[in-house]
Amino acid sequence: MAQVSMTVRMDAGIKAQFEELCSQFGMSVNTAMNIFANAVVRRRKIPFEITAKPSEDNVLNDFYAFRREVAASDRPELTMEEINEEIRLAREEMARKKKSEA
Repeated sequence: MAQVSMTVRMDAGIKAQFEELCSQFGMSVNTAMNIFANAVVRRRKIPFEITAKPSEDNVLNDFYAFRREVAASDRPELTMEEINEEIRLAREEMARKKKSEA
């Protein structure tokens, strides 16, 4: 298989830490990047989770998507009590996450 070169730009400090870790793993940076690229191609996804805090737009989009999903399914509508319980649980989870981040 033909070999090609690729240039990657990154923070100098991260590069130094990455090189040190790769050395501790007994491999070169080149080998580590090839392992990463092969994992992405093989799995057809990034081999780790990438997340962001939800923005207001994302939350609304998720809500509307959920509403469409419910409307298209045989799931019964939630009662006000069930909705309020879901909100209470979500608020508790958000409070726990804020505590653990602090």
